[in-house]
Amino acid sequence: MTLTTTLYPAKTCKTKTFSSAYPRTLSACILACSLLLNGCATGIGIKTANKTNNTPKAIESRLTAEFVYKYLVAEIAGQRGDLATSGSIFYDLAKTTGDASLAERAAKTAAYGHVSGLTIPAVQLWAELDPTSTEAQQAMTETLIATNKLSEAKPYLAQLLVKEDTRAGGFLFLNNLLSKSTDKAGVLSLVQSLAKPYPTLAEAQFAIAQAAWAAKQDGTALQALNQAETLKSGWTIAALLKGQILFEKSPQAAITFYQGFLTKHPESNEVRLNMAKILVNQKQYDAAKKEYPIIIKTAKDGAAKTGSINNSAEVTAVIGLLSLQSSDYAAADNYFQQALTLGFKDENQIHLYLAQVAEKQKRDDAAIAWYNKIPANDPHYLEAQLNLANVIARTQSADKAIEKLDAIDDLTTEQQILVIQAQASLLAKAKRDQEAFDLLDKATRNLPNTPELVYDYALAAERIKKFDLMESELRKTIAARPDFAAAYNALGYSFADRNIKLDEAIKLIESALKISPNDHYMLDSLGWAHYRKGNLDKAITYLQQAYKTQQDPEIAAHLGEVLWKKGMHVEAKKIWNDALAIDPSNEVLLAITAKFKS
Repeated sequence: MTLTTTLYPAKTCKTKTFSSAYPRTLSACILACSLLLNGCATGIGIKTANKTNNTPKAIESRLTAEFVYKYLVAEIAGQRGDLATSGSIFYDLAKTTGDASLAERAAKTAAYGHVSGLTIPAVQLWAELDPTSTEAQQAMTETLIATNKLSEAKPYLAQLLVKEDTRAGGFLFLNNLLSKSTDKAGVLSLVQSLAKPYPTLAEAQFAIAQAAWAAKQDGTALQALNQAETLKSGWTIAALLKGQILFEKSPQAAITFYQGFLTKHPESNEVRLNMAKILVNQKQYDAAKKEYPIIIKTAKDGAAKTGSINNSAEVTAVIGLLSLQSSDYAAADNYFQQALTLGFKDENQIHLYLAQVAEKQKRDDAAIAWYNKIPANDPHYLEAQLNLANVIARTQSADKAIEKLDAIDDLTTEQQILVIQAQASLLAKAKRDQEAFDLLDKATRNLPNTPELVYDYALAAERIKKFDLMESELRKTIAARPDFAAAYNALGYSFADRNIKLDEAIKLIESALKISPNDHYMLDSLGWAHYRKGNLDKAITYLQQAYKTQQDPEIAAHLGEVLWKKGMHVEAKKIWNDALAIDPSNEVLLAITAKFKS
């Protein structure tokens, strides 16, 4: 595999028709109408059908030399990519002629080109000139919402709720429409106001609950959901949202609620499946396992009634994934095989899962066979090859695995980056740190620097003790992507592990945890940083929380060391011995037990 630059195919023009059945997002309209711009507008005349002021005499009266000249200038500007000029001219022509189609053109051109000063007035003019257009009214509504002009948007939103036969759907669509507003408290107030005339409509209460949850007002959300349940007993989507809100407070509270709901509505398979996922998440594997046969039977019964087996196959595959997550590999294999028999649409996705199960069971030949069933033209092919390379590295050598990955052809730039990261990881696992660094160094010089690539490069630099380079690259990654939690954590942990800049280390890791709460690796890092600071009690708290979440050998090593320093030698030895029983060859564990051997 060589480092190449991806060539993207030229764009082609395709005509597209629009449905007026239900409001669309402005962005979708703009994308769909982009055929009018960037060279696709040639030959397209002024749209005149069914618009105000577009009688033959009106059209003839405006086709002056000046009008035609301005129109052509706007077309040419659009073709050349000068959307600000194009949109402005179309806007002026629309104002002069009162032509709604020109206002529509101006609005879509301005929005597509991000011409901020023009988009709102152009959309407003379009809505005024064509008050019967659902698309225009929708565009006006979204523009007002995006600019947090919620009070001005209210009349437009109220129109969505006027017709009784579409009112429920309007309320269900409402929060999706309002999601672009950053004023979540304002959105809640607006939704409550819109829902006030419809106190007996469950969908109105559900809309309030969604808005309240987004505004972090869980009490209001739960109150609205309780009202929705009274109005529409057994409503699955309301129950799922309530479970989600309760889960953030306490996973057990969500489980208890779901159990009560299922007692009254045992046929609600989505709720039962969601409860099973939470049970697995909370490592209540036996309780989850009891739900699986009920979930599959309900899905099959439903499939028999509708004549469709797809849902049954999908549910069976999900149960297979839950079994895999629970480390019940035999059951996982069985469920995945059943999903194939039931006609799961994406067979190669199941082949991938079956290969992963075989790996977990140390059936490497079976894993290789499953990975090799995925053809080169399949979307899962690259993932299969990356996983296959790990098997080859483990059973043969890293060089053989790297050679296997080098043989993959026709990769995009993004895929090349993934392959190089995988090759570097294989070298690192083989303790060939300098080679891993050299490979990533070359990649960062020859390929676009994604945050993930720079992150891997920084960690490779750390492994060969290029700490200044590691720090500068991680800071670069954080600046480029402020929500990249792993970058904060890596830099903070590096400082803590080297016993330097401990105050900054703690701040960095705390920032990581704000982005990714309860991550066990980050909790481990924070505990280790506090240990280095001498805060033993805090260190134990964070490390115990991390170890409870994931019994990782390195977390066990850290927790045992802090317990030992605290004088809790018996507890420390138990942690280490339990971890060694699971992973007897782990180098970190062996080193720590040798260090504190007594």
